[in-house]
Amino acid sequence: MLNTSIQPGGRFRVGRHAPSYTVANLREHDCRQSLGQLADGAEVANSANFPAHDVAVTAARTIYEIPNPLPFRGCTYIDSGWAAGRAANPASIRIAPPPPVSLRGLLGHHCADAAIREIVTGLPLPLRYQLAASSTDPEELIWLAHSCCRFVPAADGAPAGLRYREEHGRIRAEIDNFELFETIANNPHLPDNYKEIMVLRPGVQGDSEIVGDYRHNATEIFEYLRGNSYIPWGHYAANFAPAAIRYRIADLSEEDMTGLRHLYYQRVFMVLAGHLGIAPDLRRRRLSGAELESLRQAIVARLADNNAELEAFATLWGWNFGYDFSGSGFRLHASHQMIHQQYALAPQWVEATDGAPFPAYCCGDLVADVVARYRADYQSDFFADYLLAIANNSRTDGGAGPRSLVVWEDERVMLFVPKAQVSQWELQLLVKADWTGGPVGNVVEADRAVRASLDLGILTAQQVLARLGATLVTSIEYAKRLGTANGQRLLYAFLPKLPWSMGAFSEAQGRAILGHYPEDFAEACRRQLD
Repeated sequence: MLNTSIQPGGRFRVGRHAPSYTVANLREHDCRQSLGQLADGAEVANSANFPAHDVAVTAARTIYEIPNPLPFRGCTYIDSGWAAGRAANPASIRIAPPPPVSLRGLLGHHCADAAIREIVTGLPLPLRYQLAASSTDPEELIWLAHSCCRFVPAADGAPAGLRYREEHGRIRAEIDNFELFETIANNPHLPDNYKEIMVLRPGVQGDSEIVGDYRHNATEIFEYLRGNSYIPWGHYAANFAPAAIRYRIADLSEEDMTGLRHLYYQRVFMVLAGHLGIAPDLRRRRLSGAELESLRQAIVARLADNNAELEAFATLWGWNFGYDFSGSGFRLHASHQMIHQQYALAPQWVEATDGAPFPAYCCGDLVADVVARYRADYQSDFFADYLLAIANNSRTDGGAGPRSLVVWEDERVMLFVPKAQVSQWELQLLVKADWTGGPVGNVVEADRAVRASLDLGILTAQQVLARLGATLVTSIEYAKRLGTANGQRLLYAFLPKLPWSMGAFSEAQGRAILGHYPEDFAEACRRQLD
Protein backbone atom coordinates (compact mmCIF):
# COMPACT_ATOMS: atom_id res chain seq x y z
CA MET A 1 0.00 0.00 0.00
CA LEU A 2 1.28 3.48 -0.90
CA ASN A 3 2.70 5.14 2.22
CA THR A 4 1.12 8.58 1.89
CA SER A 5 -0.60 10.81 4.44
CA ILE A 6 -3.51 11.40 2.03
CA GLN A 7 -6.51 9.16 2.57
CA PRO A 8 -9.70 8.70 0.54
CA GLY A 9 -12.44 11.00 1.74
CA GLY A 10 -9.97 13.84 2.19
CA ARG A 11 -8.18 13.01 5.42
CA PHE A 12 -4.56 13.35 6.54
CA ARG A 13 -2.92 10.40 8.30
CA VAL A 14 -0.81 11.57 11.27
CA GLY A 15 1.19 9.22 13.51
CA ARG A 16 1.93 9.85 17.19
CA HIS A 17 4.96 8.62 19.14
CA ALA A 18 4.83 8.87 22.97
CA PRO A 19 7.10 6.02 24.12
CA SER A 20 7.80 4.67 27.61
CA TYR A 21 10.61 2.16 28.07
CA THR A 22 13.49 0.99 30.28
CA VAL A 23 17.14 0.99 29.24
CA ALA A 24 19.60 -1.50 30.73
CA ASN A 25 22.56 0.32 32.25
CA LEU A 26 25.70 -1.30 30.78
CA ARG A 27 28.16 1.44 31.80
CA GLU A 28 31.28 0.18 33.61
CA HIS A 29 32.91 3.44 34.70
CA ASP A 30 31.91 6.87 35.96
CA CYS A 31 33.45 10.18 34.93
CA ARG A 32 32.06 12.52 37.55
CA GLN A 33 33.28 16.10 37.23
CA SER A 34 32.38 19.61 38.25
CA LEU A 35 30.81 21.65 35.47
CA GLY A 36 31.24 24.96 37.25
CA GLN A 37 29.46 27.03 39.89
CA LEU A 38 26.26 28.95 40.50
CA ALA A 39 26.41 32.62 41.40
CA ASP A 40 26.42 31.75 45.13
CA GLY A 41 29.41 29.45 44.68
CA ALA A 42 27.47 26.17 44.80
CA GLU A 43 28.96 23.49 42.58
CA VAL A 44 27.23 22.29 39.40
CA ALA A 45 28.09 18.63 38.87
CA ASN A 46 27.41 16.08 36.14
CA SER A 47 25.99 13.40 38.49
CA ALA A 48 22.80 13.06 36.42
CA ASN A 49 24.86 11.72 33.54
CA PHE A 50 25.95 8.69 35.56
CA PRO A 51 22.93 6.87 37.02
CA ALA A 52 23.60 3.90 39.27
CA HIS A 53 20.76 1.74 37.96
CA ASP A 54 18.72 1.10 34.83
CA VAL A 55 17.02 4.14 33.31
CA ALA A 56 13.24 4.29 33.02
CA VAL A 57 11.89 6.69 30.42
CA THR A 58 8.24 7.46 31.10
CA ALA A 59 6.02 9.59 28.88
CA ALA A 60 8.70 10.94 26.55
CA ARG A 61 7.43 14.04 24.81
CA THR A 62 5.23 13.39 21.83
CA ILE A 63 6.67 13.25 18.33
CA TYR A 64 4.24 13.41 15.39
CA GLU A 65 5.12 11.42 12.27
CA ILE A 66 3.50 12.53 9.02
CA PRO A 67 4.24 10.63 5.80
CA ASN A 68 4.62 13.07 2.95
CA PRO A 69 1.61 13.10 0.60
CA LEU A 70 4.20 12.37 -2.12
CA PRO A 71 6.09 9.40 -0.65
CA PHE A 72 9.27 10.02 -2.63
CA ARG A 73 9.73 13.18 -0.52
CA GLY A 74 10.13 11.22 2.70
CA CYS A 75 8.51 11.78 6.08
CA THR A 76 8.16 14.66 8.55
CA TYR A 77 8.65 14.49 12.32
CA ILE A 78 7.37 17.29 14.56
CA ASP A 79 8.74 17.61 18.11
CA SER A 80 5.79 18.70 20.26
CA GLY A 81 8.12 20.24 22.84
CA TRP A 82 9.55 22.65 20.33
CA ALA A 83 6.26 23.18 18.52
CA ALA A 84 4.31 24.10 21.66
CA GLY A 85 6.19 27.39 22.00
CA ARG A 86 5.44 28.35 18.39
CA ALA A 87 1.80 27.37 18.85
CA ALA A 88 1.52 29.78 21.77
CA ASN A 89 3.07 32.56 19.68
CA PRO A 90 3.06 32.00 15.89
CA ALA A 91 4.68 35.43 15.45
CA SER A 92 7.86 33.92 16.90
CA ILE A 93 8.28 31.93 13.67
CA ARG A 94 10.69 34.28 11.98
CA ILE A 95 14.38 35.13 11.58
CA ALA A 96 15.51 38.44 13.03
CA PRO A 97 17.21 40.72 10.47
CA PRO A 98 21.01 40.68 10.78
CA PRO A 99 22.64 43.62 12.57
CA PRO A 100 24.78 46.16 10.72
CA VAL A 101 28.37 45.00 10.29
CA SER A 102 31.29 47.38 9.75
CA LEU A 103 34.81 46.39 10.71
CA ARG A 104 35.93 49.75 9.34
CA GLY A 105 33.66 51.51 11.82
CA LEU A 106 34.94 49.46 14.74
CA LEU A 107 38.58 49.99 13.84
CA GLY A 108 37.93 53.70 13.50
CA HIS A 109 37.66 53.88 17.29
CA HIS A 110 41.10 52.33 17.77
CA CYS A 111 43.30 52.92 14.69
CA ALA A 112 44.54 55.75 12.56
CA ASP A 113 42.64 56.14 9.30
CA ALA A 114 45.68 55.19 7.22
CA ALA A 115 45.95 51.77 8.88
CA ILE A 116 42.28 50.74 8.70
CA ARG A 117 42.20 49.84 5.00
CA GLU A 118 45.41 47.86 5.30
CA ILE A 119 43.98 45.85 8.21
CA VAL A 120 40.66 45.16 6.48
CA THR A 121 42.23 44.00 3.22
CA GLY A 122 44.98 42.07 5.02
CA LEU A 123 42.75 39.91 7.20
CA PRO A 124 43.26 36.13 7.01
CA LEU A 125 41.25 34.77 4.08
CA PRO A 126 38.49 33.06 6.15
CA LEU A 127 37.82 36.37 7.91
CA ARG A 128 37.74 38.23 4.59
CA TYR A 129 35.19 35.70 3.29
CA GLN A 130 33.05 36.30 6.35
CA LEU A 131 33.33 40.07 6.09
CA ALA A 132 32.59 40.00 2.36
CA ALA A 133 29.39 38.05 3.04
CA SER A 134 28.14 39.94 6.09
CA SER A 135 29.40 43.53 5.87
CA THR A 136 26.83 46.30 5.46
CA ASP A 137 29.53 48.94 4.94
CA PRO A 138 29.80 49.87 1.23
CA GLU A 139 33.22 51.49 1.69
CA GLU A 140 34.92 48.44 3.15
CA LEU A 141 33.27 46.26 0.49
CA ILE A 142 34.86 48.52 -2.13
CA TRP A 143 38.22 48.08 -0.38
CA LEU A 144 37.81 44.31 -0.46
CA ALA A 145 36.84 44.43 -4.14
CA HIS A 146 40.00 46.34 -5.06
CA SER A 147 42.05 43.88 -3.01
CA CYS A 148 41.03 40.85 -5.12
CA CYS A 149 40.68 42.17 -8.68
CA ARG A 150 41.92 44.94 -10.95
CA PHE A 151 39.65 47.71 -12.25
CA VAL A 152 40.02 49.98 -15.26
CA PRO A 153 39.45 53.57 -14.04
CA ALA A 154 37.42 56.21 -15.83
CA ALA A 155 38.68 59.78 -16.18
CA ASP A 156 37.21 60.70 -12.80
CA GLY A 157 38.86 57.73 -11.12
CA ALA A 158 35.66 55.71 -10.71
CA PRO A 159 35.79 52.11 -11.98
CA ALA A 160 34.71 51.70 -15.60
CA GLY A 161 35.40 48.01 -16.10
CA LEU A 162 37.62 45.08 -15.18
CA ARG A 163 41.16 44.65 -16.38
CA TYR A 164 41.71 41.53 -18.50
CA ARG A 165 44.69 39.51 -19.61
CA GLU A 166 45.20 36.78 -22.20
CA GLU A 167 46.05 33.30 -20.91
CA HIS A 168 46.58 30.38 -23.28
CA GLY A 169 44.50 32.05 -25.95
CA ARG A 170 41.62 32.95 -23.61
CA ILE A 171 40.73 36.37 -22.24
CA ARG A 172 40.30 36.31 -18.46
CA ALA A 173 39.61 39.01 -15.89
CA GLU A 174 42.44 39.74 -13.45
CA ILE A 175 40.88 38.19 -10.35
CA ASP A 176 43.11 36.96 -7.53
CA ASN A 177 40.49 35.01 -5.58
CA PHE A 178 37.30 34.12 -7.43
CA GLU A 179 35.30 33.02 -4.33
CA LEU A 180 36.10 36.28 -2.55
CA PHE A 181 35.32 38.25 -5.71
CA GLU A 182 31.92 36.53 -6.08
CA THR A 183 31.03 36.95 -2.42
CA ILE A 184 31.76 40.67 -2.50
CA ALA A 185 29.80 41.14 -5.74
CA ASN A 186 26.83 39.24 -4.30
CA ASN A 187 26.58 41.43 -1.21
CA PRO A 188 23.54 43.71 -1.65
CA HIS A 189 25.40 46.54 0.14
CA LEU A 190 28.09 46.81 -2.52
CA PRO A 191 27.40 49.95 -4.60
CA ASP A 192 25.47 49.17 -7.77
CA ASN A 193 28.18 50.39 -10.16
CA TYR A 194 30.56 47.81 -8.70
CA LYS A 195 27.90 45.08 -8.93
CA GLU A 196 27.41 45.87 -12.60
CA ILE A 197 31.10 45.87 -13.46
CA MET A 198 31.92 42.73 -11.47
CA VAL A 199 29.03 40.37 -12.28
CA LEU A 200 26.02 41.98 -13.99
CA ARG A 201 27.24 43.47 -17.25
CA PRO A 202 26.46 41.07 -20.13
CA GLY A 203 29.59 39.11 -20.99
CA VAL A 204 31.38 39.55 -17.68
CA GLN A 205 30.43 36.02 -16.61
CA GLY A 206 31.02 34.38 -19.98
CA ASP A 207 29.94 34.26 -23.59
CA SER A 208 26.41 32.87 -23.14
CA GLU A 209 24.26 34.32 -25.90
CA ILE A 210 21.29 36.56 -25.05
CA VAL A 211 18.40 35.20 -27.14
CA GLY A 212 15.44 37.00 -25.60
CA ASP A 213 14.54 39.97 -23.46
CA TYR A 214 11.63 41.61 -21.69
CA ARG A 215 11.42 45.36 -21.24
CA HIS A 216 8.51 47.26 -19.77
CA ASN A 217 8.68 50.34 -17.55
CA ALA A 218 11.30 49.65 -14.85
CA THR A 219 11.55 45.95 -15.73
CA GLU A 220 14.40 44.77 -17.95
CA ILE A 221 15.37 41.09 -18.18
CA PHE A 222 17.74 39.17 -20.46
CA GLU A 223 17.29 35.56 -21.51
CA TYR A 224 20.64 33.77 -21.65
CA LEU A 225 21.25 30.49 -23.50
CA ARG A 226 23.34 27.93 -21.60
CA GLY A 227 24.61 26.21 -24.72
CA ASN A 228 26.74 23.65 -22.84
CA SER A 229 23.68 21.98 -21.27
CA TYR A 230 22.71 18.39 -21.98
CA ILE A 231 19.22 19.61 -22.98
CA PRO A 232 19.06 19.33 -26.79
CA TRP A 233 16.75 22.36 -27.21
CA GLY A 234 18.60 24.68 -24.86
CA HIS A 235 18.84 25.48 -21.18
CA TYR A 236 17.86 29.08 -20.50
CA ALA A 237 18.25 31.58 -17.69
CA ALA A 238 16.22 34.76 -17.26
CA ASN A 239 18.49 37.30 -15.52
CA PHE A 240 17.71 40.89 -14.69
CA ALA A 241 19.68 43.43 -16.69
CA PRO A 242 22.10 45.91 -15.04
CA ALA A 243 19.46 48.62 -15.43
CA ALA A 244 17.11 46.66 -13.14
CA ILE A 245 19.16 45.35 -10.22
CA ARG A 246 17.12 42.95 -8.08
CA TYR A 247 19.03 41.46 -5.15
CA ARG A 248 16.10 41.39 -2.69
CA ILE A 249 12.57 40.04 -2.90
CA ALA A 250 11.37 43.40 -1.58
CA ASP A 251 12.63 44.94 -4.85
CA LEU A 252 10.70 42.47 -7.01
CA SER A 253 7.48 43.81 -8.52
CA GLU A 254 4.52 42.05 -10.11
CA GLU A 255 5.72 43.34 -13.48
CA ASP A 256 9.15 41.83 -12.78
CA MET A 257 7.60 38.44 -12.08
CA THR A 258 5.45 38.73 -15.18
CA GLY A 259 8.59 39.36 -17.23
CA LEU A 260 10.54 36.45 -15.75
CA ARG A 261 7.70 34.03 -16.33
CA HIS A 262 6.83 35.44 -19.78
CA LEU A 263 10.29 34.48 -21.01
CA TYR A 264 9.77 30.96 -19.61
CA TYR A 265 6.37 30.51 -21.25
CA GLN A 266 7.56 32.06 -24.50
CA ARG A 267 10.59 29.81 -24.86
CA VAL A 268 8.66 26.62 -23.99
CA PHE A 269 5.84 27.45 -26.42
CA MET A 270 8.24 28.41 -29.24
CA VAL A 271 10.26 25.19 -28.88
CA LEU A 272 7.10 23.06 -28.85
CA ALA A 273 5.62 24.94 -31.79
CA GLY A 274 8.85 24.31 -33.69
CA HIS A 275 8.56 20.57 -33.11
CA LEU A 276 4.94 20.66 -34.28
CA GLY A 277 5.75 22.70 -37.38
CA ILE A 278 3.59 25.66 -36.37
CA ALA A 279 6.20 28.10 -35.00
CA PRO A 280 5.59 31.69 -36.07
CA ASP A 281 8.25 33.29 -38.24
CA LEU A 282 9.33 35.59 -35.46
CA ARG A 283 12.76 37.13 -34.93
CA ARG A 284 14.23 39.98 -32.88
CA ARG A 285 11.12 40.70 -30.81
CA ARG A 286 9.13 39.00 -28.07
CA LEU A 287 5.59 37.73 -28.29
CA SER A 288 2.90 39.94 -26.81
CA GLY A 289 0.65 38.50 -24.13
CA ALA A 290 -2.12 37.95 -26.68
CA GLU A 291 0.27 36.33 -29.17
CA LEU A 292 1.63 34.06 -26.45
CA GLU A 293 -1.86 32.82 -25.60
CA SER A 294 -2.72 32.34 -29.29
CA LEU A 295 0.41 30.25 -29.76
CA ARG A 296 -0.46 28.13 -26.72
CA GLN A 297 -3.95 27.52 -28.08
CA ALA A 298 -2.48 26.52 -31.45
CA ILE A 299 -0.18 24.02 -29.72
CA VAL A 300 -3.10 22.55 -27.76
CA ALA A 301 -5.19 22.26 -30.93
CA ARG A 302 -2.36 20.64 -32.85
CA LEU A 303 -1.74 18.14 -30.04
CA ALA A 304 -5.44 17.23 -30.08
CA ASP A 305 -5.02 16.17 -33.71
CA ASN A 306 -4.55 12.40 -33.70
CA ASN A 307 -1.94 12.75 -36.43
CA ALA A 308 0.30 14.99 -34.34
CA GLU A 309 3.31 13.02 -33.22
CA LEU A 310 5.30 14.61 -30.42
CA GLU A 311 7.26 12.98 -27.66
CA ALA A 312 6.06 13.59 -24.10
CA PHE A 313 8.28 16.52 -23.19
CA ALA A 314 8.43 17.76 -19.61
CA THR A 315 9.08 21.33 -18.50
CA LEU A 316 11.92 22.13 -16.13
CA TRP A 317 11.71 25.34 -14.12
CA GLY A 318 13.66 26.38 -11.05
CA TRP A 319 14.75 29.35 -9.00
CA ASN A 320 17.61 29.49 -6.52
CA PHE A 321 17.17 32.76 -4.67
CA GLY A 322 19.93 34.01 -2.40
CA TYR A 323 23.71 33.66 -2.17
CA ASP A 324 25.86 32.93 0.85
CA PHE A 325 29.43 31.83 1.45
CA SER A 326 30.95 30.67 4.70
CA GLY A 327 34.29 31.70 6.14
CA SER A 328 35.36 28.05 5.95
CA GLY A 329 34.99 28.14 2.18
CA PHE A 330 31.62 26.47 1.62
CA ARG A 331 29.16 28.00 -0.82
CA LEU A 332 25.84 27.76 0.96
CA HIS A 333 23.40 28.40 -1.86
CA ALA A 334 23.03 29.83 -5.36
CA SER A 335 25.76 31.01 -7.68
CA HIS A 336 24.36 34.51 -7.80
CA GLN A 337 22.35 36.81 -5.55
CA MET A 338 20.83 38.65 -8.54
CA ILE A 339 17.33 37.25 -9.00
CA HIS A 340 17.19 34.82 -11.92
CA GLN A 341 15.22 31.77 -12.99
CA GLN A 342 16.20 28.79 -15.13
CA TYR A 343 14.11 26.63 -17.44
CA ALA A 344 14.25 24.06 -20.21
CA LEU A 345 12.37 21.15 -21.77
CA ALA A 346 13.34 17.60 -20.83
CA PRO A 347 13.05 14.81 -23.39
CA GLN A 348 10.97 11.67 -22.94
CA TRP A 349 13.83 9.29 -23.69
CA VAL A 350 17.59 9.20 -23.32
CA GLU A 351 19.74 6.86 -25.36
CA ALA A 352 21.79 4.46 -23.27
CA THR A 353 25.46 3.89 -23.97
CA ASP A 354 24.52 0.47 -25.36
CA GLY A 355 22.03 2.12 -27.75
CA ALA A 356 18.81 1.10 -25.99
CA PRO A 357 16.70 4.10 -24.89
CA PHE A 358 15.27 4.46 -21.40
CA PRO A 359 13.02 7.12 -19.81
CA ALA A 360 14.75 10.45 -19.17
CA TYR A 361 14.42 11.69 -15.60
CA CYS A 362 12.05 14.48 -14.63
CA CYS A 363 10.84 15.14 -11.09
CA GLY A 364 7.24 15.55 -12.29
CA ASP A 365 7.29 11.87 -13.26
CA LEU A 366 7.63 11.00 -9.57
CA VAL A 367 4.32 12.75 -8.92
CA ALA A 368 2.75 10.89 -11.84
CA ASP A 369 3.85 7.59 -10.30
CA VAL A 370 2.19 8.53 -6.99
CA VAL A 371 -1.04 9.51 -8.73
CA ALA A 372 -1.13 6.18 -10.57
CA ARG A 373 -0.32 4.08 -7.50
CA TYR A 374 -2.85 5.96 -5.38
CA ARG A 375 -5.59 5.27 -7.91
CA ALA A 376 -4.61 1.59 -8.03
CA ASP A 377 -4.50 1.23 -4.24
CA TYR A 378 -7.53 3.31 -3.27
CA GLN A 379 -9.62 3.59 -6.46
CA SER A 380 -9.67 7.33 -5.84
CA ASP A 381 -8.13 10.49 -7.28
CA PHE A 382 -5.00 11.64 -5.42
CA PHE A 383 -5.29 15.39 -6.00
CA ALA A 384 -9.05 15.46 -5.41
CA ASP A 385 -8.45 13.82 -2.03
CA TYR A 386 -5.46 16.12 -1.37
CA LEU A 387 -7.51 19.26 -1.95
CA LEU A 388 -10.29 17.89 0.23
CA ALA A 389 -7.83 16.98 2.99
CA ILE A 390 -6.50 20.54 2.99
CA ALA A 391 -10.04 21.88 3.22
CA ASN A 392 -10.89 19.44 6.06
CA ASN A 393 -7.62 19.83 7.93
CA SER A 394 -7.58 19.66 11.72
CA ARG A 395 -4.67 20.67 13.93
CA THR A 396 -1.82 18.19 14.06
CA ASP A 397 -1.73 18.25 17.88
CA GLY A 398 -5.53 18.07 18.18
CA GLY A 399 -5.61 21.23 20.27
CA ALA A 400 -7.13 24.66 19.94
CA GLY A 401 -5.69 27.25 17.61
CA PRO A 402 -5.38 27.81 13.86
CA ARG A 403 -6.33 24.84 11.69
CA SER A 404 -6.09 26.15 8.12
CA LEU A 405 -3.06 25.32 5.99
CA VAL A 406 -3.98 27.85 3.29
CA VAL A 407 -1.86 31.01 3.11
CA TRP A 408 -3.38 32.64 0.01
CA GLU A 409 -5.58 31.55 -2.87
CA ASP A 410 -7.76 32.69 -5.71
CA GLU A 411 -10.18 30.71 -7.85
CA ARG A 412 -7.36 29.14 -9.88
CA VAL A 413 -4.40 28.43 -7.54
CA MET A 414 -3.72 27.80 -3.84
CA LEU A 415 -0.62 28.69 -1.80
CA PHE A 416 -0.47 26.51 1.30
CA VAL A 417 1.71 24.93 3.94
CA PRO A 418 2.09 21.20 3.26
CA LYS A 419 1.03 19.04 6.19
CA ALA A 420 4.41 17.30 5.92
CA GLN A 421 7.13 19.85 5.13
CA VAL A 422 10.43 18.53 3.75
CA SER A 423 12.24 21.65 4.93
CA GLN A 424 11.28 24.01 7.70
CA TRP A 425 9.05 26.77 6.28
CA GLU A 426 8.23 24.91 3.05
CA LEU A 427 5.35 26.34 1.02
CA GLN A 428 3.61 24.82 -1.99
CA LEU A 429 1.55 26.30 -4.82
CA LEU A 430 -1.04 24.04 -6.45
CA VAL A 431 -3.20 24.73 -9.50
CA LYS A 432 -6.86 24.10 -8.69
CA ALA A 433 -8.12 25.05 -12.15
CA ASP A 434 -9.16 22.58 -14.82
CA TRP A 435 -9.08 22.83 -18.62
CA THR A 436 -10.92 20.89 -21.30
CA GLY A 437 -8.61 17.90 -20.85
CA GLY A 438 -8.92 17.70 -17.05
CA PRO A 439 -6.73 19.19 -14.31
CA VAL A 440 -4.10 21.73 -15.42
CA GLY A 441 -0.87 19.74 -15.17
CA ASN A 442 1.67 21.92 -16.98
CA VAL A 443 2.02 25.44 -18.35
CA VAL A 444 0.88 24.39 -21.83
CA GLU A 445 -2.50 23.51 -20.33
CA ALA A 446 -2.60 26.77 -18.34
CA ASP A 447 -4.47 29.59 -20.05
CA ARG A 448 -3.59 33.24 -19.64
CA ALA A 449 -5.63 33.65 -16.43
CA VAL A 450 -4.10 30.56 -14.80
CA ARG A 451 -0.59 31.71 -15.74
CA ALA A 452 -1.28 35.13 -14.21
CA SER A 453 -2.44 33.44 -10.99
CA LEU A 454 0.67 31.26 -10.98
CA ASP A 455 2.93 34.27 -11.41
CA LEU A 456 1.23 36.10 -8.55
CA GLY A 457 1.26 33.01 -6.35
CA ILE A 458 4.99 32.49 -6.86
CA LEU A 459 5.68 36.14 -6.04
CA THR A 460 3.45 35.95 -2.95
CA ALA A 461 5.24 32.85 -1.69
CA GLN A 462 8.62 34.53 -2.00
CA GLN A 463 7.36 37.73 -0.37
CA VAL A 464 5.92 35.85 2.60
CA LEU A 465 9.13 33.89 3.16
CA ALA A 466 11.28 37.01 2.79
CA ARG A 467 9.16 38.92 5.32
CA LEU A 468 9.70 36.06 7.78
CA GLY A 469 13.44 36.45 7.26
CA ALA A 470 14.28 33.69 4.75
CA THR A 471 17.15 34.70 2.46
CA LEU A 472 17.94 31.37 0.74
CA VAL A 473 15.01 29.72 -1.07
CA THR A 474 14.99 26.98 -3.71
CA SER A 475 11.84 26.78 -5.84
CA ILE A 476 10.99 23.90 -8.18
CA GLU A 477 8.17 22.92 -10.49
CA TYR A 478 6.54 19.46 -10.57
CA ALA A 479 4.88 19.32 -14.00
CA LYS A 480 2.98 16.66 -15.92
CA ARG A 481 4.49 15.47 -19.16
CA LEU A 482 2.99 16.86 -22.33
CA GLY A 483 0.10 14.97 -23.85
CA THR A 484 -0.67 12.73 -20.87
CA ALA A 485 -4.03 12.57 -19.07
CA ASN A 486 -3.44 11.14 -15.61
CA GLY A 487 -5.12 13.57 -13.18
CA GLN A 488 -1.81 15.21 -12.25
CA ARG A 489 -1.97 18.88 -11.19
CA LEU A 490 0.81 21.43 -11.63
CA LEU A 491 2.62 21.89 -8.32
CA TYR A 492 5.42 24.19 -7.12
CA ALA A 493 7.50 23.76 -3.96
CA PHE A 494 9.35 26.59 -2.16
CA LEU A 495 12.13 25.27 0.08
CA PRO A 496 13.92 27.75 2.37
CA LYS A 497 17.29 26.97 3.93
CA LEU A 498 17.30 28.18 7.51
CA PRO A 499 20.43 28.91 9.60
CA TRP A 500 19.63 26.12 12.06
CA SER A 501 18.36 23.64 9.46
CA MET A 502 20.70 23.35 6.48
CA GLY A 503 20.22 19.58 6.17
CA ALA A 504 22.09 16.69 7.75
CA PHE A 505 21.93 12.91 7.98
CA SER A 506 18.21 12.90 8.86
CA GLU A 507 17.33 14.90 5.76
CA ALA A 508 19.62 12.69 3.66
CA GLN A 509 17.38 9.79 4.70
CA GLY A 510 14.24 11.70 3.76
CA ARG A 511 13.44 12.46 7.42
CA ALA A 512 12.56 16.13 7.94
CA ILE A 513 12.72 17.25 11.60
CA LEU A 514 10.51 20.25 12.42
CA GLY A 515 9.92 22.41 15.47
CA HIS A 516 6.50 23.85 14.58
CA TYR A 517 3.07 22.62 13.58
CA PRO A 518 2.14 23.33 9.96
CA GLU A 519 -1.03 25.13 11.05
CA ASP A 520 0.97 27.63 13.13
CA PHE A 521 3.41 28.26 10.29
CA ALA A 522 0.45 28.93 7.98
CA GLU A 523 -0.84 31.47 10.51
CA ALA A 524 2.60 33.14 10.65
CA CYS A 525 2.59 33.33 6.84
CA ARG A 526 -0.91 34.80 6.65
CA ARG A 527 0.13 37.56 9.03
CA GLN A 528 2.78 38.64 6.50
CA LEU A 529 0.01 39.37 3.98
CA ASP A 530 -1.83 41.81 6.24
